[in-house]
Amino acid sequence: MIRTKKSLEAEKHLGHRILRWVLGVALITGLALSTVQVVLDAQRVSSELKHQADQTIAMVYEAATQAVFSIDESLGQQVVDGLFALDAVNLARISHLDGSELSSRQRSPSNLAFRPVTDLIFGQVWVYRTILKRSDNPTEPYGHLEIHLDTAHDAETWLMRGLTTFASGIVIALILGLALFILFHWLLASPLLRIVHSLKKVDPDYPDEHLLSVPRGHETNELGVWVNATNNLLVAIAESQQKHREAEDRVNELARVDTLTGLPNRDAFLEDLQQLIETSKAKGAAFSLVVCGIDDFKSVNEQCGFRTGDLILKTVASRLNANFTADRFALARLGSDQFVIVEKTLRDNFHAAETAEKILAIIGTPVDAGSHRIAMTSTLGISIFPNDATEADRLLQSAEQTMALAKQNSHTRFQFYVASIDQEIRDRKQMEKDLAQAIERGQFHLVYQPQINLETKRVIGAEALLRWEHPEHGFVAPDKFIPIAETSGHIVNIGKWVLEQACKQVALWAATGSHLRIAVNLSAVQLRQDSIVEDILSCIAKYQVPPGRLELEITETSFMTNITDAVAKLHQLHRAGISIAVDDFGTGYSSLTYLKQMPVQHLKIDKQFIQDLLVNEEDTRIANTIIDLGRSLNLTVIAEGVETEEQEHYLTQRGCKVAQGYCFSRPLLPDDFESFVKTFHANIVENNA
Repeated sequence: MIRTKKSLEAEKHLGHRILRWVLGVALITGLALSTVQVVLDAQRVSSELKHQADQTIAMVYEAATQAVFSIDESLGQQVVDGLFALDAVNLARISHLDGSELSSRQRSPSNLAFRPVTDLIFGQVWVYRTILKRSDNPTEPYGHLEIHLDTAHDAETWLMRGLTTFASGIVIALILGLALFILFHWLLASPLLRIVHSLKKVDPDYPDEHLLSVPRGHETNELGVWVNATNNLLVAIAESQQKHREAEDRVNELARVDTLTGLPNRDAFLEDLQQLIETSKAKGAAFSLVVCGIDDFKSVNEQCGFRTGDLILKTVASRLNANFTADRFALARLGSDQFVIVEKTLRDNFHAAETAEKILAIIGTPVDAGSHRIAMTSTLGISIFPNDATEADRLLQSAEQTMALAKQNSHTRFQFYVASIDQEIRDRKQMEKDLAQAIERGQFHLVYQPQINLETKRVIGAEALLRWEHPEHGFVAPDKFIPIAETSGHIVNIGKWVLEQACKQVALWAATGSHLRIAVNLSAVQLRQDSIVEDILSCIAKYQVPPGRLELEITETSFMTNITDAVAKLHQLHRAGISIAVDDFGTGYSSLTYLKQMPVQHLKIDKQFIQDLLVNEEDTRIANTIIDLGRSLNLTVIAEGVETEEQEHYLTQRGCKVAQGYCFSRPLLPDDFESFVKTFHANIVENNA
């Protein structure tokens, strides 16, 4: 309101501005015209001086010629004295041809105050000198006539006229400017001021209650039309303001709601959370905040389509609304696949854990989406007020960070925020820096786990596994540093190093007559690199490794990110003779359709299904299904994580072709691996003897 009042006060009047411009333009124009007149007058004065000199010389020419011809000094002096009757002449001289004077007269130039100015324009003295000849003998000169004219007298007249011209121009400009200012103020400025004063009375909330008044005498001209148009506009604004208020109320409501699920959005949730914090502080109560993220939701979108993904989100929101009533819980969608659930009254952390289990069960119930029946899992991060934070944004951030860390550990379904989480984040950042330097510092090495053909009982290959010996922390587990390497991008260089070391080892074994196939893991990040195919082919060419000796293991999520690009690259590698295996099969979202598109030769049963084989009925059925699927698709099935002879025997009977695990050998260094192969084969021969 203060700004509006200030903007309606004229700090610089338009009439004053017009006056300055009119006076300025008039003065400049008057001065320019006066200057032109004065310059032209100066040229005219110069012409008159020259003309006067010519006339004076012509008037005394004959007498001066006669005086010098007859050497009559008296006559010459009369001529000279006659010239001095002119005020402009200050020197007159008649001389013979040899330069001797016949008669002369001289007086000092006029000493006038303005002389320094006029001398710059006209000069101080004009000198005229002519040769004296008789008319009856024009070819023979007899002497010279010299006249000096003082310019001061004519310049004085010119200067007075110039000053008069400039003064009159300025006076005319002032009179014209004042006249225009008075006329403009009367016709425009004063009516405008009256309109502005009338406009100040208009209430912005109800603009049609005080309409503008048309200035008297301007009812039919442009000002009257403008005032009437403004009044019409004010009326139209008043009529539409109610609609605008209703629209604003609707927009404010929509701005707080997620349009897909109907739940409050992040901004609205933070406002409500702040109010809940203030209420809980006053009551001394505690509450829990749970951030829920659907696992691998991006793959669901890419495999089943975004409409199916939206249907899943709406289904999850509907289930949460149905199971968590507003009197005890607050719900919101944070964005993408993340939801937040606040339990307003909390007994203890065990109470929060029970709620978390309930959330996991609700989201884990399969969703029917057309021809798809999709089972999902989720990961939860939990923060507690007031133990973990007392500010709304910090409390939410704590739960989000906890959920992100829990997702990195596939065995953790929900996790509570603890004060050490910040230290864990700092440790993660430090590990990223250490990973960037681990190759240069020689901290990585490969170990090889034998792969056994269950029919022939011979070692047919090995899986190359990366190990990291940290100088401070010692052995770092792969499941701890590999996810960090993937998210930070260091896995690209690490993967190149692993591939090169594996190819080098294959070449060394081949040189000793051991023709084994080696399997190397290829991460999703590596597969997305444009140069991955070229890098792999150049590496095997560098060490002269036959393509059939190299197998690349990819996880289901590796090719689900961009199925078209992944299929194209894997087909290029397959055409070059490299084998492709799907690692950890059964843990992702791959379908038979995608599997048929891939140039896959091997399926690896994830060890989580092998470790409880013959103990857990569900895991046994899954393992059997994968073996049958591999047989039907003519794929070799590899079981990893085989630890007991019973598991080996069962897998052999079920038709699984290849196995690896501690039942046969732990991962070994190259020298130990060679010794194991010799000993293992020797034992087989001995047992068969």
